[in-house]
Amino acid sequence: MFNTLPPITRNIIILNAVVFILFYLLNSQMLYMKFAAFYPFSPYFKSWQIITHMFMHGGFMHILFNMFTLYSFGPVLERTLGDKKYVILYFVSGLGSFFLFNLWNFYEVQQIQSSLEGFGFNLTDYLAGESVAFSGSADAILTQQELVEKLKSIISVPMVGASGAIFGIIAAFATMYPNAEIGIMFIPIPVKVKYVLPVIIIGSIALGVTGNVGGIAHLAHVGGALVGFLLARYWKRDQYRIN
Repeated sequence: MFNTLPPITRNIIILNAVVFILFYLLNSQMLYMKFAAFYPFSPYFKSWQIITHMFMHGGFMHILFNMFTLYSFGPVLERTLGDKKYVILYFVSGLGSFFLFNLWNFYEVQQIQSSLEGFGFNLTDYLAGESVAFSGSADAILTQQELVEKLKSIISVPMVGASGAIFGIIAAFATMYPNAEIGIMFIPIPVKVKYVLPVIIIGSIALGVTGNVGGIAHLAHVGGALVGFLLARYWKRDQYRIN
C-alpha cells in the first residue's frame, strides 16, 4: 500500500520518519536546539531552522498524526497539482505557519516589554545576562516574575513539527474538493470537508490567542492553513484557463 503512494508524498513521509528515528536514537539536546525553530529574535535562532523544524516532531503520536493525515490527503493533491505545485504547497505552508506563529510571538513580546518597562524593570540588562532586581509591591513583583517567565518561554521554547505544512495540505484539499466527505471520530456520519475546516481554524485561533495552547502551536496551524487555502484558491481559479 505504501508503494502505491505518489513519490513526493512517500518521500516526505520517509524523510520525517528517518529524522524522527535518528533524533530518538541520538537523544541529543544540542542537536535538538540546533534544528528546532526558535523565535527569530532568540539567541538560539538559526536561519536553517525555518526548514529543519518541519522534519522534527515532539513524540510518536505527533508524527503519527501528521504523517497519517499527509497519507490521507496528500496523494490526491499531488496527482491534481503536479510535483512542482505540490512541493510549493507543502513547504510554503510550513513557512507560513512559522511566520504567523512568530508574528503573534512578536506582538506578545512587545506587550510584555511594555508592561515590564511600566514597572521600571530593565529588560535590556536582564536579556544581556546582568542581575536585575524586581521592585514594587508583592503583587507587582509577582506580576513581573510571571511576565519574565512568559518571555523566557517565548525565547527558549522551540517549535517543531510538520503540522503547519499538513494544515496547508488539508486546507488546499478542502478548497479544491469542498464537497468531499470524511469520517471523523465520534461522529457517526461522514461530514463534508468544507464544514470541518472552518471549525478547526476558528478553534485554533481561539486557543492560540487566549493562550490555552497545551504545548501546541495552534496559530502555526492557522498560518499553514491560510497559505494552503490561498494557493489552492489561486491554482483552482487558473485551472480552467486556456493557454
